[in-house]
Amino acid sequence: MDDLDLRLLDEFQRDLPLVSRPFAAMADRLGITEPDVIARLRRLQHTGRIARVGATCRPNTAGASTLAALQVPPHRIEEVAAVVSAEPGVNHSYLREGDWNLWFVATAPDAERLNASLGRIEDTSGLPVLSLPLVRAFNIDLGFPLQGPRQSMGLDRPADLAAMEPGDAALMQALSLGLALDTHPFAVLARSLNRTEAEVLSRIAALANARLLTRVGVIVKHRALGWRENAMVVWQLPDAAIPAAGAALAAVPGVTLCYQRRRVPGVWDWPLFCMIHARSRPEAMAVLDQARALPELVGAPHRILFSTRCFRQRGATIAEAAA
Repeated sequence: MDDLDLRLLDEFQRDLPLVSRPFAAMADRLGITEPDVIARLRRLQHTGRIARVGATCRPNTAGASTLAALQVPPHRIEEVAAVVSAEPGVNHSYLREGDWNLWFVATAPDAERLNASLGRIEDTSGLPVLSLPLVRAFNIDLGFPLQGPRQSMGLDRPADLAAMEPGDAALMQALSLGLALDTHPFAVLARSLNRTEAEVLSRIAALANARLLTRVGVIVKHRALGWRENAMVVWQLPDAAIPAAGAALAAVPGVTLCYQRRRVPGVWDWPLFCMIHARSRPEAMAVLDQARALPELVGAPHRILFSTRCFRQRGATIAEAAA
């Protein structure tokens, strides 16, 4: 990768130009040609540094999703990870430190099919699935800068569910899988949905403005770009303290995600989650030290679950089961 590759990734993780030829608009900003932008994106995708050019969709809007975990004996890790990854709706799967060690995000077009997916994983693995649906999002936009000092991501805006229109779920599914790396990617997408390019561009803009699409741009693979230390930190707090703590936590530079998830009495009593992506473990711990010093979190019990292996990373299943 060269400096232009880094600029391409850093400047377009969000706010992809919603014009007929977005890669030409990106090229103008970077001072290169449209074919060069497309060639760079193809190379970065081929080498596993980006997942796609497309969008990330807000959980539990067009479809259903949950964060789930399994307690897998060490000698069964490969076997059970294969079971999880074979489920079409699983879009992220990581091995993490801790007793609940295999974590994954499961998505489906609706709650019934999501529950069926989790049931198949339980039946095939013989292990109980811990399901932790999202309760509240403080920050779910993972498009943090890859260069320069760590920045505060700030609080997310609430989603406007009333903005959904017929046909949007199929559009969100297509964006979750990625745009064609073509001179006219929105026209290609429109043809696949039997819509016009103008309609597609208008609906993408509306969905992004409503925060149903949390990001439209280049979706990077952080581990492949050197951000190999991914810490999921979970906090034990009373429900009344979570709104203030979550807002403060989301503002810490270096905290890349922050949200509240459901408790499971007697099994999981760590409702506040944050993610810290870093290039080294000391860098991640330095961010965590800032979080632990927050008045809202001083003395709060917490666990640090670093990821040790990535099994799967791809877009969500929203409108239909992935092939």
